Amino acid sequence: MTIVPRTTREIRIGVDCGGTNTDAAVLDLTPGASKVVLAAAKSPTTPQVTHGIQKVISVVLKQCTDISRDDVRAVSIGTTHFVNALIQRAEEGLERVAVIRLCGPFSRRTPPFAGFPYELREILQGPSFFVEGGLQIDGSEISSVVPSEIEDVCEKIKAAGIRAVAISAVYAPIDFTLKQEEQVEAIVKRCMPGVFTTCSKKVANISLLERENATILNTSLLPFAHVTVNGFREAARALGLTCPVFVTSNDGTLLSLEEAAPLPIRTFSSGPTNSMRGASFLAKLADPDAPRETALVVDIGGTTTEVGVLLPSGFPRQAASHHELCGVRLNFAMPHVTSIGLGGGSLVRQDSISSKITVGPESVGYRITEEALVFGGRTLTATDIAVAAGIASIGDVSTVGHLTESFVQGARDRMKAMLEITIDSMKTSASDIPVYLVGGGALLAPVQLSGASKVHRFPHYECANAVGAAIAQVAGSIDTVEVISEKSIDQVRREIEEKAIQKAIDAGADPKTVSIIESEAIPVAYTAGRCRFFVKAAGEWSGSVKSAMTEDNSLVHREVVLRSNPRRPSGKEDPVWLASEIEKYRPEVINRVWTLSTLDLDFIRIGTYILGCGGGGDPLQEYLCLREMVNEGGTKIRVIDIESLKPHEMLGWGGCLGSPEVGAERCLGEEYNEATTELYEFLKINRPSGLVALEIGGSNGMINMITGSNSILDIPVVDGDFMGRAYPTGWQVTPNIYDESGQGKHLVPACISSGDGSIMFMTKAKLDKSIDAAFRAACCEIGHAAAPLSVEFCQKAMVKNTVSLSWRIGRAVTLANKQHNVANVGSVIIDAIGGSETGKILFAGKIVDITRRVYKGHTIGEVVIGASATDDDSEGETFKGVLKIPFKNENLYAVHEVDGKSEVVATVPDLITVLDAGNGEALGTPDYKYGLHVIVFGVTAASQWTDSKRGLELGDLRAFGIEDIPYKPMGKYIQPKSVIEEYNSQR
Repeated sequence: MTIVPRTTREIRIGVDCGGTNTDAAVLDLTPGASKVVLAAAKSPTTPQVTHGIQKVISVVLKQCTDISRDDVRAVSIGTTHFVNALIQRAEEGLERVAVIRLCGPFSRRTPPFAGFPYELREILQGPSFFVEGGLQIDGSEISSVVPSEIEDVCEKIKAAGIRAVAISAVYAPIDFTLKQEEQVEAIVKRCMPGVFTTCSKKVANISLLERENATILNTSLLPFAHVTVNGFREAARALGLTCPVFVTSNDGTLLSLEEAAPLPIRTFSSGPTNSMRGASFLAKLADPDAPRETALVVDIGGTTTEVGVLLPSGFPRQAASHHELCGVRLNFAMPHVTSIGLGGGSLVRQDSISSKITVGPESVGYRITEEALVFGGRTLTATDIAVAAGIASIGDVSTVGHLTESFVQGARDRMKAMLEITIDSMKTSASDIPVYLVGGGALLAPVQLSGASKVHRFPHYECANAVGAAIAQVAGSIDTVEVISEKSIDQVRREIEEKAIQKAIDAGADPKTVSIIESEAIPVAYTAGRCRFFVKAAGEWSGSVKSAMTEDNSLVHREVVLRSNPRRPSGKEDPVWLASEIEKYRPEVINRVWTLSTLDLDFIRIGTYILGCGGGGDPLQEYLCLREMVNEGGTKIRVIDIESLKPHEMLGWGGCLGSPEVGAERCLGEEYNEATTELYEFLKINRPSGLVALEIGGSNGMINMITGSNSILDIPVVDGDFMGRAYPTGWQVTPNIYDESGQGKHLVPACISSGDGSIMFMTKAKLDKSIDAAFRAACCEIGHAAAPLSVEFCQKAMVKNTVSLSWRIGRAVTLANKQHNVANVGSVIIDAIGGSETGKILFAGKIVDITRRVYKGHTIGEVVIGASATDDDSEGETFKGVLKIPFKNENLYAVHEVDGKSEVVATVPDLITVLDAGNGEALGTPDYKYGLHVIVFGVTAASQWTDSKRGLELGDLRAFGIEDIPYKPMGKYIQPKSVIEEYNSQR
């Protein structure tokens, strides 16, 4: 460990490189310093980013006449350089990537790059290899790494001329002892000297596809990153600075150049984070005795306003577990930020008919000094309004003298309303909280805002981002799955927190200042005694620079040649559907056979997750698998209706059984395909005439489409399922309603497959509940197939047209997004499923509380949703109070509380679904996060559940041990309209 010699002063320089400007600030962090922010400046960001950094640092150093270069102890740089290379598809900034996935026989149905848009795949996609390796959830090996196999893979990668390799292993984040990814990386580097590699466990957390996606993006940037960080070092040296140079990360902590070079992806969202960290520091500077508090940081720039939640820890609240960048789904740490089109360059207009004044989202952006009226331009902007109102004194005020007082006030009122609605959507309670204004456009905001206890504009607010970079801390984080059967969750959490603290200290944090800034425990559903923990600790930099391994240092200092990586057209394009095209789209239904397109599959993906009622698992993997199969050509997925079949014909059914959380890491393989074929062979029967989904809700709503495709069993899928939703147990299926014996006679014989060679059959059970209990005791995530049932029986037992229903829901959500009507997506969905007779919007607001625990392998919890303000321009009902939804993997019932009164507004078997208000798509119970803005709607259950005593016994709250809340139907069940009936054409 290298110790930086202490100087008499603790001077640090923070730099934040934005798309338009590069900001810098010099801070004196010497204890007792009379002045902390010594200087600040802005300079245009240059094409060669290091030139802009060098220039702005020179400017601020010239302002500090009483410090020497030797007083500067660190330079911390926040940059958008790497993420911009991806956004701009820079040919000289991106490498083609080969992927080695350690998975054994698992996870092969969703290959690397499956979730990438084609225009990015054409630049980045190299060969992918499935090899031995990977772990199970308990930390045991799926299989061991085979060195000779990796050596053969290296020869193929070299032959392809690729020098960047991404390595991902199933459950790599919990692999602390075997270190399989590191084993493979060592072999790759030995066989391919000079290769650039990334191990997925260093990049992101549990969830294989998203972590692998992030690893691919990171690996593609490695040569560019090495050149860039060397540029950062040279920029500092050219200014005579010999101190360490750091890069700030997504979570507001420091990366040494040795750490940043191999992990450029960790800088992707450092800008908003720096602003929030800087705001926290400036607040403390303004009032050192004030207690730490939750606050909203409103960062107003030239084009947009970004609003984030600053926690009492001084760090931003993190976004939901998954998010997208460049059309790629990722899962690494990102701050939860909402952006609106309000900035200094926002266009201000007035409708000639209604006289309504609008601000943004269009903006003149960096052209403001040419376009705005006060700078001699011809475009009315928000900055002009500020000057006309007398709250800004820039430019020529005479150019806005013609604006009437009422017009100026109207524009200011509109800006105020935009901010207030956004502030309300980001709050996690009804109480007013402080608002910290930062950024160059902060003058646009009024001094009072509804929902804000006080609006602060602290000194140096305009350079908060650079201040945040200067005061960034050192962190240590751990994401792991641990056994909780012998210790309580709290005990295990404390042990992991101690490890995270030590990890931060080892990385260079001052032990006296390290504290836990994030700690979350998420029970793993359907598994006994396991829980996922995510813990992060952070503290002030101690002045030590952690020495990287010699091998990594050689990567930083070696000469790296950037080479052009032009797009290789694949002949495939990412379809971009306009709303008008979707409205005209007709699915292909010929002679009552519906052949699914990729657009149909996307609609069904959205719809099945919504029908999951919070459970069922995200069907993304099944969708990606099916999309790949269709796009590769030749694969057909067919859907038929049950009326096309004869009464004596048989229908197979089943799906995946186990934990969606496990399935997110040990991805889709051949488990269900194997269970299905093994069962038919065991029973010595021919293939059935069709396949029916175990449940339409979630991933099981689509998995039969894979098995039934003409590339596997070539059996059509029947338009229907055996739940009409998702339920947490295998005995809660409609065929079981028609077995009064309670022995599950319609559920057995059944087969489960582990996917790696183990097959289990169950032919008879004493009780129907014993079947599910026995299979769950043997699994975490398996394929489950049940004996085929006759068409005659399924005519009464099957919930009909639910594939059609999921399609209609998905189409409605997609159109709502395309038509900018997401604010009313709840009503849009209700219309699509049959209207107000069958469903209704139960609530709209934001999540203000969430609790979870594990009980007998299920995730038990409650989500609390508080009402929030609505835009005056939006349509729909306004809600008050809170809605509480207890859940057991799926949502159980909904209680509306307002003015001291409570009312149960929905219960199972009716469907209760929580939607992300931002895009109208489903939120599963594992996705519930503080502050998410949501819409809750309910749908009346299928008549199989509600028309008989046994149906209600299996499906209402009594099945969950709740005896005192009787079922009251939300409305009337209306059978979904068949897509096949509507669009059929005869040939």
